[in-house]
Amino acid sequence: MEKEFNVTGTCIPEMHYMVDISDKLDKILKLIQRGKYFVINRPRQYGKTTTLYMIERGLAENKEYLVISISFEGVGDLIFEKEQSLVKAFLEIMADSLYLQHEKLASFLEEEKKNVVNFKDLSRAITKFIIKVNKKVILMIDEVDKSSNNQLFLSFLGMLRNKYLLRNAGKDKTFHSVILAGVHDVKSLKIKIRPDEEHKYNSPWNIASDFDVDMSFSKEEIVTMLDDYIENKGVKLDKDYFSERLYFYTSGYPFLVSKLCKIIDEKIMLEGSLKWGKEYMDMAVKKILGESNTNFDSLIKNIENNSKLKEMVKNVRIDGNKMNYNISNPIRNREMLYGIFKNENNNLKINNRIYEQLIYDYMSSLIETSTDVGFYNEKSNFIRADGNLDVKEILLKFQQFMKHEYSEKRESFLEADGRLLFLAFISPIINGTGFAFKEVQGGEEKRFDIVITYNKRMYILELKIWRGEDYHKKGLLQLGQYLEQYGLSEGYLLIFDFRKSKGETGKVDEVNINVENKVKKIVEIYC
Repeated sequence: MEKEFNVTGTCIPEMHYMVDISDKLDKILKLIQRGKYFVINRPRQYGKTTTLYMIERGLAENKEYLVISISFEGVGDLIFEKEQSLVKAFLEIMADSLYLQHEKLASFLEEEKKNVVNFKDLSRAITKFIIKVNKKVILMIDEVDKSSNNQLFLSFLGMLRNKYLLRNAGKDKTFHSVILAGVHDVKSLKIKIRPDEEHKYNSPWNIASDFDVDMSFSKEEIVTMLDDYIENKGVKLDKDYFSERLYFYTSGYPFLVSKLCKIIDEKIMLEGSLKWGKEYMDMAVKKILGESNTNFDSLIKNIENNSKLKEMVKNVRIDGNKMNYNISNPIRNREMLYGIFKNENNNLKINNRIYEQLIYDYMSSLIETSTDVGFYNEKSNFIRADGNLDVKEILLKFQQFMKHEYSEKRESFLEADGRLLFLAFISPIINGTGFAFKEVQGGEEKRFDIVITYNKRMYILELKIWRGEDYHKKGLLQLGQYLEQYGLSEGYLLIFDFRKSKGETGKVDEVNINVENKVKKIVEIYC
């Protein structure tokens, strides 16, 4: 059976090309062996369900354990309306998960279901079940987010917590280990101690151990999936190159790694060919950004529905401002859980370069729909006879656009949105043939670099706001060094100039910079 790259649902080793996550599983199994209760809270499509499946497979042959794997996906809201409904439904869901392999145990749970009406009854039923099984029972509950905001569910967790504490004191028998999987951290949820104590809260899951396993894929782990692919399909590719580039664009986000590989395998690699060209990587990035998928839709929806988050994203990525990561900040912590941000040296950063590009495209499109750029950026005006871009002409036309359309706009608007306006301007010019990758450089100068690949050629543009002659000279040298890094002899500098004297506005200049005894030409355009 030929495998495929999977981006929906559980990954099965016999059906799908998979990363070797044995090191991650070993760390999780050690928590299970020590009888720990813990939460796997990671963003959507981050491999949580697959991890649970692989844990179950790993313990299947060990007669010391019995694994019960259930999910609250699709159970409906009715079971959380009454205590009796929830306790009966829980035993029924457990029974359903056991029927194929352990019919007698499933039947036992079905009988117990008839006699439970509250959490006290459920607690006793669980104890009787554990005694009957006479094994270490592992309970795994996936998609706990479906009910985590429900008071009855919190009470259910509180019951499991009490049994755990009593078990450790030798006064009860319960699950050896409980694993909850979802986006949100259940440990942060609160439950009232008593109904009449409105302001006293306690976490029903404060017994949980920290889950510090990094579920993103490293470059070395990505290589193992490519090895699986090569062995199964016989494809030739440069594993070191593609693993490095996959990690560069995705930061190891499991869905994005598999999705890019799937695009190359099914949509880019020539029919009848079994070889990946290095240019396929950028082609796949362009394709994924041009397609709609539930992962991207969810990310944009979260940004669009939260004005504070939208401003935070713009501050971090578009304006290049530093924002400290603080786990106590509910907005920042929540967006970490959603996968939009990551914590890098205690600073917030967009999770990966694919998301950065998606956010650029989204925010620049909002600018594009509110401005009339169509008169200025007709694509055919900027393509040379040899098919390459005329970047200087693009910048000159953008300069004209700014002069005619934005000469009376407030400085604050240009400083905040000028970069996005330029991205909106060039998007239809390079769309379909080229690809623009943006990178904000921090510091006082706040450089905004754009690397464009078009018709197999590369162009380096730098956008910055005028901050004085000293910073300007330093910036020219930095751009020259950047050009040397990419082996280019010519670069472009677009300067947003807000000086009271408008003498510089509209200026065009060419400057030669010496970098390591090599001359670099920089075309400067002032807006």
